[in-house]
Amino acid sequence: MHGFPLDPKAIPPDVSVTQLVDGFFLAYNAARLREACWIYARRMLESDVTVGLTVSGALTPAGLGPAVFVPLIRAGFVDWIVSTGANLYHDVHRPLGFHLSQVSPYVDDLALRREKIIRIYDIVFEQDVLFRTDEFFREVLKAPEFQRRMGTAELHYRLGRYVREREKLLRMPEQSLLGAAYECGVPVYTSSPGDSGVGMNLSALRLEGYQCGFDPELDVNETAAIVYGAKSSGGKSGVLILGGGSPKNFALQTEPQIQEVYGLAEKGHDYFIQITDARPDTGGLSGATSQEAVTWGKVDPQQLPDTVICYTDTTIALPILASYALSGRKARPLKRLYDRRAELLERLKTAYDASRAR
Repeated sequence: MHGFPLDPKAIPPDVSVTQLVDGFFLAYNAARLREACWIYARRMLESDVTVGLTVSGALTPAGLGPAVFVPLIRAGFVDWIVSTGANLYHDVHRPLGFHLSQVSPYVDDLALRREKIIRIYDIVFEQDVLFRTDEFFREVLKAPEFQRRMGTAELHYRLGRYVREREKLLRMPEQSLLGAAYECGVPVYTSSPGDSGVGMNLSALRLEGYQCGFDPELDVNETAAIVYGAKSSGGKSGVLILGGGSPKNFALQTEPQIQEVYGLAEKGHDYFIQITDARPDTGGLSGATSQEAVTWGKVDPQQLPDTVICYTDTTIALPILASYALSGRKARPLKRLYDRRAELLERLKTAYDASRAR
C-alpha cells in the first residue's frame, strides 16, 4: 500500500524529458510509461542484460528509424531485433534518397490514387518510391552472396551493408535501422519474412531462377540460442515490445523453445516491457499480458515486478522512453551478437544433445 507519492509541484516551463517523466507522469498510462522508463533505463540496460527489441506497426515510415532506433542501436541499448518485414522495407526509402511527408489524415484517397500517391494514415509518398525501392532490393538480391537459403539475420546484415554504403554515397546522416544494425553487429530477424516488400521481391527472383531464400528454422534456433546464451552465462534477458503481433511472439517464444522443446532448465525472460493499444480481453496476442506469459514460461514469475504494459501509441511513448534512457545512461559496449551466432548456436546444440542423452 506504499506507492509513488502523488504530491506534484507545478510544472516548470523548461522541464526536461527526465523531469517530466519522473515528476509529472503521475497515474494511469502515464505512470505505466514512467515505470517502463525506469525498468528500461535502470534495470534492463545493466551490462549483464541482453536486450531484445520487437518492432511492429508502421514505425519506420514515421521516421523513428533515424530518430530513435539508430541512436538506441549505436548506444548499445538494443542487442537483437525482431521486426516486421514491412518496417525493414520502408526503412530503406530514406537511405535511397526518397522523401516521405506528413499530411492531414483526412484527405481524398481517390484523388491520391489518381495522382499515384501512397498513404499510411498521415504519411504520404509517391508510388514511384515503392517501384524504385523494389528495384534496389531486386538488384541487390541478385548478387552471388545471396544465392542460397539463409536466416533472416544474415540476409538483413548483408542488406544493411548495401544500405549503409548508399547512405555514405549520398553523404546523408545515418537514416537506416538496417545500416546501424549492420555496423553494430545487431542481428535483425523477421518472423514472417514473406509478408513484406523484401519477401515479395525475393519471391519474384525465385521465379527468375535465382536461389535466394529464407531459412526460418535457423531463425528459431538462433533467437533461442541468443536468449539461452545470455541466461546460461549468468546474465539476464529483457524484451522491449513495440506493438505486438508476430514479432512479439517470436521473441517471447524463445523461452518455451528452450524449456518445452529443447528440454533445458529455464524460467523465462527477466524483463518485459510492452507498449500497445490492444486490449487483453479480446484474445489478441498483442494484448496478452506479462502475467499471461508466465503460464507459457515466457516470463519468469519471480520477475513480474519488473514487467509493465503501457497502453498507448508507440509513436508517443517510444521517443520519450528513448530520450529518458539516452539522457540517463552511458552507452553500453556493443555485444555484437551477430558475430557470435555460430558460437551461441553451438553452445545451445551441446546443451540440447546432453538433455536428449539423459
